[in-house]
Amino acid sequence: MPTGGVNAPVPVAAEAIPAVDPRLIVRQEGLKGYLGEFRRRISSGELGSLPVVLALIVIWAVFGSLNSSFLSAQNLSNLSQQIVGTGMIAIGVVFVLLLGEIDLSVGSVSGLCAAIFAVLDVTHGVNQWLALIVALAGGAVVGFIQGVFFARVGVPAFVVTLAGNLGWNGLMLQVLGANGTVNLSGRDIVSRLYSTIYGQEIAAYGLATAGVVLFLAASLLDSARRRSAGVPSRPIAEIALRTIALAVVGYLAAYTLNQYKGLPLALLVFLVFIVVLDFVLRRTGYGRKVFALGGNIEGARRAGINVVWIRISVFTICSTMAAVGGLFLAAQIQSASQTSGSGNLLMNAIAAAVIGGTSLFGGRGKTWSALLGALVIGSIQSGMNIEGLSNAIQFMITGAVLLAAVVIDSLARRTQKAAGRA
Repeated sequence: MPTGGVNAPVPVAAEAIPAVDPRLIVRQEGLKGYLGEFRRRISSGELGSLPVVLALIVIWAVFGSLNSSFLSAQNLSNLSQQIVGTGMIAIGVVFVLLLGEIDLSVGSVSGLCAAIFAVLDVTHGVNQWLALIVALAGGAVVGFIQGVFFARVGVPAFVVTLAGNLGWNGLMLQVLGANGTVNLSGRDIVSRLYSTIYGQEIAAYGLATAGVVLFLAASLLDSARRRSAGVPSRPIAEIALRTIALAVVGYLAAYTLNQYKGLPLALLVFLVFIVVLDFVLRRTGYGRKVFALGGNIEGARRAGINVVWIRISVFTICSTMAAVGGLFLAAQIQSASQTSGSGNLLMNAIAAAVIGGTSLFGGRGKTWSALLGALVIGSIQSGMNIEGLSNAIQFMITGAVLLAAVVIDSLARRTQKAAGRA
């Protein structure tokens, strides 16, 4: 018989308190809430692109004060073309870094694919479009092979790609033959992609307008989708503020380009690759799987993700982008030679991805990192060339910037762990 008797109080279930998403509270508080959220993100190590943007501002301010020609429309326009080759390779490196891996063969792959195109187009007279397709396919095949050795056989990516760095460089020398250098005609598709500049002002302003409109439409669509799903979404005021900021940057860049010759086609192609692959990473199931592998590979495997396929595909994308970058670099110097893909290209491509904000530890980064990082490295090189500084000084400063980026990434990761956000 119950010991409480007939008059014992009947336990009443505690009333459930609905959970409130902190993002809703932040947005209800207006400007004060956003400032508090910004301080919280900084204190918890969620820095995003802030360090590289600040670094770029400092670099431009320093070199601009030393020599006014650095910030001239001509120099900035030339800079926007010169970063394309390295930036394309850096996009592929971003994909590999998201897995927490590294690809040391991208320099050699870029040189090999440039050599394939030059030899087919110039030496053998193959149709230039077919030569372009074969060169890009060559990059994809190289990435697939390296991905198989890494994902299927189990050889560490460092070892596979280090061997590839040597092997593909040897194959490039074999493809070039005894002459060692093949000069492009200047009329081929690759040269035209690099050298074409749209002089009409509407081209640059039209690109800026298209970017702003697409960003606004995507933001509004995402906000509506979130509201319909009952999850927090950005208010209209925040979307408007972000759109205005993008418009200022876009139209200022368009104005600067129009002050010289106009919109370089190479820059347009670079931006298209960034936007498309950013969509792949952030808006598709495939992209979410890439981030999942970089964040927790064992958890991703238990969730049913085909780890082997994702790894192989990422290395294939990386080498394909190395091929694209190599073609632009060949067009820049109008030749493919025994030095193609050598020098500091590999380090610059990796440095661009890391300096731009992609984590070496995997799971965090975006394709826009390639643009920001390439701008930082390109700006340093351009500024020091204007000042007449030696390559030795350039290498030391670039190395110091790379080390600073890795240190910031490591400290941010440690802070996030301490705050329970890693």
